[in-house]
Amino acid sequence: MSDYILSEKSALLKRTDLFSSLHSHELQVVARHSEFRFFPEDEMVFRSGDPGGTLYIVRAGEVLISKKEPFGPVIDIARFIEGNCFGELDMFTETEREVSAFATKPAELLVFPSRGISFTDILKNHPEISARILHKLMTGISRRIRGANTMVKENSPLIRELKKQVYRDKLTGIYNSTYLMEKIRKLSSSGGEKFALIISKPDNFKELNDLFGHDAGDQVIRIMARRLKEFVGDESRIVRYKGNALAVLLPSVSREEAYGKAVEMQSYIGSMDLNEISGADDFRLTASLGVSLFPDHFNDPDELVRVTHELPLIGRQRGGNKVLFPEDFHD
Repeated sequence: MSDYILSEKSALLKRTDLFSSLHSHELQVVARHSEFRFFPEDEMVFRSGDPGGTLYIVRAGEVLISKKEPFGPVIDIARFIEGNCFGELDMFTETEREVSAFATKPAELLVFPSRGISFTDILKNHPEISARILHKLMTGISRRIRGANTMVKENSPLIRELKKQVYRDKLTGIYNSTYLMEKIRKLSSSGGEKFALIISKPDNFKELNDLFGHDAGDQVIRIMARRLKEFVGDESRIVRYKGNALAVLLPSVSREEAYGKAVEMQSYIGSMDLNEISGADDFRLTASLGVSLFPDHFNDPDELVRVTHELPLIGRQRGGNKVLFPEDFHD
C-alpha cells in the first residue's frame, strides 16, 4: 500500500467521529486493514440478510439505506453522503444486516475491515484500539437515542409524516395494507370483540383498462376510494389493500349486518358515475365482494385477509356481481 493511499485513508478516518480519538499510529493500523471500494449508481452495497462485520465511510457519492416492512412497502431510512459512516453496529455484533444499502450516485466507500479480515481478529491483536473505537460507538449511540427522544417529543409533525409514509397509499391517500394487517392483528388480539372484513374488487376492471387505458384505471381507483370513504363515513376503516381491491373493517357486526353492508357497497360501486373518465360512454362497474367474520370464520389474521381477498376473484369467475362468505368458497 502506497504512503499516499495510506495517508488518504487515515485522513478520512480521522474526520469520522468513530475514529477521531485514535492517535496517528492507531489510525494507520485501521487504515492498513481498510480498503476503498467503488460502487456504480444503483449498485447494492449490501442486502438485508447479508452478514455484517464491516462498516463503511463515504469518501464520495451517496448511499441510501432502506428496509422492507412485513406486509408493507420498502421504507427509506437514511441517506449518507461524503464523510458519513454507517454499518458500525453490525461490525461489532457481526449479525445479519436488517436493512439494505445501495448507491444512489456513483460512490467510493472506505470499508473496514477489508476482505479476509474480521473485526474480532483486530480486537485480539489491537485491544487498545478496539476499546477506544467501542467507547466512541457507545457514546455515539447514546447521543443518537437522546436526539431521537428529543425529536419525538418536540417534532410531532415529523412523526405524523413518518406514519403517513408507512400507512398511507400514495395513489389514493387512504390507508394501505400495512395499516390493515396491523389493525386486524390488534383487533384480533384484544380478545372478544367481533368484526367483519369486506374486500371488494371490480369484475370488469380489465375491460375498463382495455377501453380507456391504465391512467383511467388509476383515476377510477381514486374515485372508488373517495366515494367509499364518503359511504362508510369513517376514514380509519377504509383501506386500499392491493391493486383495485378496497377493504372495509366493520366492528361489532353480525353476519346479517355485514352482508347488508356489502350489498350496499356493491350497489354504491355500481352506481358510480364514470363519465368524466369514459366520456360519453355510459360505462358502469360491477363488483364482487368477500365477507369474513372474526372469530366466526378465522382466528388467524393472515388467513382472514387471504381468504377474504380471494373471494371476489371467485365471484368474478362465477359471473360477477357476487357477495361471498368463506363457506361459499367451494360451492
